[in-house]
Amino acid sequence: MALQHSPYLLYSDGNGNIFEDKTLYAAGREGWDAFPVPEEDWIELPEGGNLYELPGRKGIGIDVNTGSMRLCEKGWAVAAFIPPAHTGLFLAAYETLVDAPTLPLFCYTAAGWYDEKFYVPAVRIEKDIRQEKEGYDDGKIKSGSEFLLQNYPHNRLVQHLMNNCCNTYHCPAARNFSLSRWECPVPSSPACNANCIGCISFQPPEESIVSTQDRLTFKPTAEEIVEFTVPHLMNAPFPIISFGQGCEGEPLLMWETIREAIIEIRKHTDKGSININTNGSKPDAVKALCEAGLNSIRVSTNSARKHIYTPYYRPNNYQFEDIVESIKVMRGFGGWASINYFVFPGMTDTVEEYEALRKLIIDTDLNMIQWRNFNIDPDWYLAQINVAETGELLGVKQLMELIREEFPKLRFGYFNPPIERIKGNYEMDFAK
Repeated sequence: MALQHSPYLLYSDGNGNIFEDKTLYAAGREGWDAFPVPEEDWIELPEGGNLYELPGRKGIGIDVNTGSMRLCEKGWAVAAFIPPAHTGLFLAAYETLVDAPTLPLFCYTAAGWYDEKFYVPAVRIEKDIRQEKEGYDDGKIKSGSEFLLQNYPHNRLVQHLMNNCCNTYHCPAARNFSLSRWECPVPSSPACNANCIGCISFQPPEESIVSTQDRLTFKPTAEEIVEFTVPHLMNAPFPIISFGQGCEGEPLLMWETIREAIIEIRKHTDKGSININTNGSKPDAVKALCEAGLNSIRVSTNSARKHIYTPYYRPNNYQFEDIVESIKVMRGFGGWASINYFVFPGMTDTVEEYEALRKLIIDTDLNMIQWRNFNIDPDWYLAQINVAETGELLGVKQLMELIREEFPKLRFGYFNPPIERIKGNYEMDFAK
């Protein structure tokens, strides 16, 4: 049902309490600027979403009487974390005060209050329910984790995935592994050849932000990988194993081990899909993995433009052209190629980025865009990549519509699809 008016602005009192300001409608942010949010763009905050205050920041809203923008002086600004399978259309709008702390590595979607409900400007980009909050039973996760720890007592990767990822950080992928279903994470590399400013597993001590989780500290062997991935591929519903996780560096730096593991895995089973999430820095390594049996690749990027990509990733011994080539290599082998596209309203939806994205799709024969929310402090990010003016804006929703219209075979989503979707009906509702 359409809203009769925009949701009201939210503010926090600094003590964990959130209120609405009925003198202001909530606004949204793109790039550096605040904008009205079209009423049709607001949806109820999905289950699994969260709200949090933004200390040192005053919310920007639209005066309900005059229609002009002004600050809310009643408390700190509020933003929403929207759960997986949803993509935000506007950032929270606020003014940052002097000496405000840098925000941690989460997404900061606009939020408002209407008719006793919280609202966010977002779209559900993926039907897949594999990381839905209500799909996780803590009791089953506990018993599944204990089963794996007992049955693989000497496998360092299983110990890491259960003790660290599943039970400490509550990683959705690791929790699914404990439940023997769908996509199984396979971290493989403690090192990285990029120095991403928003890295979630490693931040230098001098940085003002901290990583959200600890990085893998060892190099797993092919035997350790094969030991638990073969049973998963053989027994899990719609199984995928994915190298390249948030708790590691760059998996292509371990390509020899991964190749050995893939070859051995396929000696035991031809079921399921073998995927790698990567920065795409080593096309030759991608080629070797494709020859061994890699089915899909997901290359992460904050932009289809080199001059925006480079200051964020700060690559060592590779360049933007290499990630494009890696996608081409996968497509040349007939495999599935996605980009893990970090959506930042005001950057992702500029006219210049749209043209660059079109070119990337055409040049690589890309299969899929995973429209992921960018987990980063907006002010800090733009300052770090030295962007003062973002350029003409289309809006995230219009960008999606334009891309979908021009490339009807290109898939939109949030997760790596299983082999059944890749080779059959992509629209199938499989994760139940």
